[in-house]
Amino acid sequence: MSGTARPSSDSRTRSDPEPGADRVADPLRHHGDVEAREGLLDFAVNVYTGERPALLDRALHESLSRIDVYPDPEPARVAIAHRHTRRVTEVLPTAGAAEAFTLIARLRSWQHPVVVHPQFTEPHAALEQAGHTVTSVLCRAEDDFVFDPGLVPEDADLVVIGNPTNPTGVLHPASALRGLCRPGRLVVVDEAFMDAVPEEPESLVGEQVEGLVVLRSLTKHWSIPGIRAGYVVGDEAVVQGLGRAQTPWSVSTPAIAATVACTRREAVPESLERARTLSDQREFLEVGLRRIGLGFVPSCAPFVLVRVGEGGHGHLRVHGIAARRADTFPGLDDSWVRVAVRPPDITRHLLAALTELTASKGDSCDGHC
Repeated sequence: MSGTARPSSDSRTRSDPEPGADRVADPLRHHGDVEAREGLLDFAVNVYTGERPALLDRALHESLSRIDVYPDPEPARVAIAHRHTRRVTEVLPTAGAAEAFTLIARLRSWQHPVVVHPQFTEPHAALEQAGHTVTSVLCRAEDDFVFDPGLVPEDADLVVIGNPTNPTGVLHPASALRGLCRPGRLVVVDEAFMDAVPEEPESLVGEQVEGLVVLRSLTKHWSIPGIRAGYVVGDEAVVQGLGRAQTPWSVSTPAIAATVACTRREAVPESLERARTLSDQREFLEVGLRRIGLGFVPSCAPFVLVRVGEGGHGHLRVHGIAARRADTFPGLDDSWVRVAVRPPDITRHLLAALTELTASKGDSCDGHC
């Protein structure tokens, strides 16, 4: 795959499903949890499937004894700051990363906000909801979805990019993202899946750079999507501004407890072990995809973007498998699906269905494809 990314200001139309595909009311607000219903085998939601560690479950249960008073996020703030060697004033606990996107969208009257796609669509949706016109910079399949910083307009005052990016799984060099920073611009790096990368080699969460903030989520890696827990780390002035705009008590007592537990030093080995487990499971999936002959994007995340061809998403559902449709991501069409990493015994069901899919497509081609 080779080519260049290109800027675009019409990402709303680009995120619409292809003609003939089942349409969704708002493509930018479509997420994998909607797919993983009706008793289907879940490859649509990127949540670690193992059991939660005892230290986390214990913290969650103990937090219930404190829900008779209003939540105090300060313990979470201190724990996050200690985990990443930052000042407490550079940290803001949030109700998941989604709240942070809304706060950022409403932080300023952005004149030229840019979102690098394909990526998680909530920051784009939040900006539009706040009344901003968003410019998309598209990373293309022909270039393996590699990000070219030179395609970001020079006058962009806000740039949002994921690392590793959802849904492509591409891990961008920290140097490329750091280089986006300049006076008058805020760079937002969504590291919601960085904890799934062993040793987190390209993370910017510990770097003090003016105009840079990093977003983290605890819900996927720690198997607690129902506990909205995340945080922002970065430029102190920006973090303080986000804090002033935050709804009082938006981070619940259980979320605060989960944040403290998951950022403690004792949790680091467990986090690394989960990351290594995901890497092994992803390798099993990618080996299987190569054997079948399906194209995919080599991933550093707990999911893989697979090119199954038109009708592939529906074929998997018929076979009892939920994969995340990709045509609601700007820059992608319905030939792609995003597949969550799962243990090998579960992944074999997916690979069997994909093998049947490729065989059926080969038969229908009758040598003329």
